[in-house]
Amino acid sequence: MNWFENLLNFLDSLLGSAAYFPLLLLGVGLFLTVYLGFPQIRFFRHAWSVVRGNKSDDKAEGDTTHFQALSTALSGTVGTGNIGGVAFAIYLGGPAALFWMWMTAFLGMTTKFAEVSISHKYRVKDEQGRMAGGPMYYMDRGLNMRWLAIFFAAATVISSFGSGNMPQSNNMAAGLEASFGIHPAVSGAVLSVLMALVIIGGIRRIARFAASIVPLMGVLYAAGAIAVALSNYDQLWPSFTAIFENAFSGSAATGGFLGATFAYAFNRGVNRGLFSNEAGQGSAPIAHASAKTDEPVSEGMVSILEPFIDTLIICTLTGLVILSSGVWTEKFDTEFAGFDTEFITGEYVESNPQNVHDLFVHMDIGTREDDSVVPFTGSLNVVAGIADLTGITVLHNRSIAEDVRIKRDGSDYTGELTITAGKLTENVQVSGKSLLHSVPLTAEAFKRSFLGDSGQYAVTLGLVLFAFSTAIAWSYYGDRAVTYLFGVKWVTAYRIVYVAGFFIATVVDTSLIWLISAVTLALMTLPNLIGLILMRKEIKTMTTTYWQTFKNSKDRV
Repeated sequence: MNWFENLLNFLDSLLGSAAYFPLLLLGVGLFLTVYLGFPQIRFFRHAWSVVRGNKSDDKAEGDTTHFQALSTALSGTVGTGNIGGVAFAIYLGGPAALFWMWMTAFLGMTTKFAEVSISHKYRVKDEQGRMAGGPMYYMDRGLNMRWLAIFFAAATVISSFGSGNMPQSNNMAAGLEASFGIHPAVSGAVLSVLMALVIIGGIRRIARFAASIVPLMGVLYAAGAIAVALSNYDQLWPSFTAIFENAFSGSAATGGFLGATFAYAFNRGVNRGLFSNEAGQGSAPIAHASAKTDEPVSEGMVSILEPFIDTLIICTLTGLVILSSGVWTEKFDTEFAGFDTEFITGEYVESNPQNVHDLFVHMDIGTREDDSVVPFTGSLNVVAGIADLTGITVLHNRSIAEDVRIKRDGSDYTGELTITAGKLTENVQVSGKSLLHSVPLTAEAFKRSFLGDSGQYAVTLGLVLFAFSTAIAWSYYGDRAVTYLFGVKWVTAYRIVYVAGFFIATVVDTSLIWLISAVTLALMTLPNLIGLILMRKEIKTMTTTYWQTFKNSKDRV
């Protein structure tokens, strides 16, 4: 898998991890926020009234209500990003990463308003009479740039697996195995069957499912997170202030956490923020295109609420639970993933400031000229599971690993192992103590409360509900993209492959899944951001006309 890992890292360096990407995402959001007159503030109250149905039109064309469309879009955004994604961002960038998730959400409220409004205007009916919409339609019919529309639609199909399918099933399987000992293949098989039963019914069944489950899962998870955070109330304020103190300086090393530069915290915070709320990615407009309304901007109003609910509320609660518990700096017993494990030359310890600095540089974003850390190449002698690490340090999950043990087929390994450029070349299992990330980190944080060890079950329950609903919503996004590219007749084949991919991802390396997600996410986002800038004047005209009409109407609320 090394060649595939290297390819993904290369693509990620050109896309999501490139210095320009977070600047472009936030830059477009900032530009549209100013250009449209801060709609996330001006229209916030009105957005709630639209969702409540005060402006609904049952006679308008569409397949779902405003609330169902919002629930479907939220089910696509409120997923592993809210539980595992926040933990992953903090693991990479420390408290500062959460600040940049917030900024992505605030500006993303405008970005999502713009992309939903313009996409809804150019929606069409497919051969079966169902609504079909999304950025590919405004690119095609509004910009007359069919090549860009085709690229975006193809990227959506790919991203439906990389963003909406594989991360969800992988994290669900990991959570169920950790909490209940259920083998990933078993949970994957059961959930795949359930998914097939839902998505085969199309948008109306998906929307009814989302409208039923999303409000419940959001309230339950928020209540649990608040209860856990209050258990560590004495650390809440220090955790909150640390988010702002480190926002423009990066996060300093503490405990097992080796630190992160401003660039790393900024990039990962924006990247994970985008993964969580999808503002600018162009996915939510596909769900909102199904809403029953003849007024595109009213549906854009509804979408303003998504980043607010998803990131500014749910992600913040998860972040404060993790930070206030202190688990993000601690090491735990864990199985080492080959993707996250590296053997380096020299013996490094956290008590040596120079060692910490050198590792800090080695793990920084991109390749730095002052990186003095040398990956180890040679033979590793192992006796009864204990490796002779004289002159060698093992890194796992961006931390110095401790109590390293090596097994093969469940038994302590004895013999020599070959390591090339820091990576093991033989099939063995490595374990020990290191930092955690993603869902396991959030689960440990929930244990540091009055819930004790049972806290992990609350995380697992929330994870299964969040992730399953997200995967279902993304099946619809891919469904509509396939419809645009090839027609309705290919949708069934897509759904079969989608369910198969959902099952396969349950047994794949978690960090590899996150990397695939980062690459596919950027493939959708870049063309959509370009399209929004090109359509800016039309979006502004639509917004101004809608608001003037609303202010002059008799049913103003």
